[in-house]
Amino acid sequence: MQSPTNSIQNDSLIHPQGFYIMGLISMPYANVYVMFLTLLHIISTISNCFVICIICIDRHLHVPKFIAVGNLAVVDLVLSTSLILAMIKIYLFKDNFMEYKLCLVQMYMYYSFLTLEAFSIAVLAFDRLVAICFPLRQNAINSPTTMTVIVAAMWALSHGVIMLAVSTMTYLSFCNSVQVSSYFCDYGPVFRLACNDVSLQWTIATVLVLVCNLVPLSFIVLSYTCILISVFRMKNVESRFKALATCTEHLILVAIFYIPMCIIFMFGLFRVAINQDLRIVGLSLCSFIPPCTNPIIYSLKTKELRSRLYFLFQRLSVQRHSIRPHK
Repeated sequence: MQSPTNSIQNDSLIHPQGFYIMGLISMPYANVYVMFLTLLHIISTISNCFVICIICIDRHLHVPKFIAVGNLAVVDLVLSTSLILAMIKIYLFKDNFMEYKLCLVQMYMYYSFLTLEAFSIAVLAFDRLVAICFPLRQNAINSPTTMTVIVAAMWALSHGVIMLAVSTMTYLSFCNSVQVSSYFCDYGPVFRLACNDVSLQWTIATVLVLVCNLVPLSFIVLSYTCILISVFRMKNVESRFKALATCTEHLILVAIFYIPMCIIFMFGLFRVAINQDLRIVGLSLCSFIPPCTNPIIYSLKTKELRSRLYFLFQRLSVQRHSIRPHK
């Protein structure tokens, strides 16, 4: 039987049996940190499933806004799951070896759903833009059909782009180190291990950062610029506050997702030295905290969801009392 470090050579390419994930290995109490991330994942799974079930069950929530919210809940659920199972194996069960094909699968799943996360938050900005700037034409511009088409196109684009990016990894040869300096099979740290030309992968990585992060963020900034212009044109002060209040939940999502990522990106852009373990902790929190907090924010702060939830509980309570046998 071949050892994990043996390689498979096809034509002129050398593909390893797998990679060793080395991120956080040297960090004190790494297992405690992974247990904390596991707790976040459990909260994320329960709360996201809860939101998805409510939206699916209640037809009154089958409107553009909650189609987008339900889509975000699905994305959050898969995003954290794509990381935590492997992290439990690596850090709690002390097995940091990941097979080559499984590594590519994790890479594809993580980046496709991270891209979807960014676009999903931008779609929620589009919903607020239409609701506030075009209130009289809201139903015509942003119908359930329109939102469904937007979400479907977003999924097709994200998965297609990331599948193309990950497929280029199969053209690389790995003839030296197979130790990945990250907490999962990360695109950049993996292709840097290759011993042939990686200029294509560098170009793809740069384009992905611009397209999958800056484009949605730019759209969000532009949307809120238009929203603020519309709000300040309102003559009634109370109407201004009501319009801005409907954006509160979304602005919190934007802050939670983008601020940590932008800080880490700026450190890298200006070549500021940062501890590798600290960088990995920051990146991992960016992947686990938004999926955990997004459904809680929408469940607690969205009036429609709270009212429908209260109605469903009331109906279930009435049904339970009606089927109770009389003595």
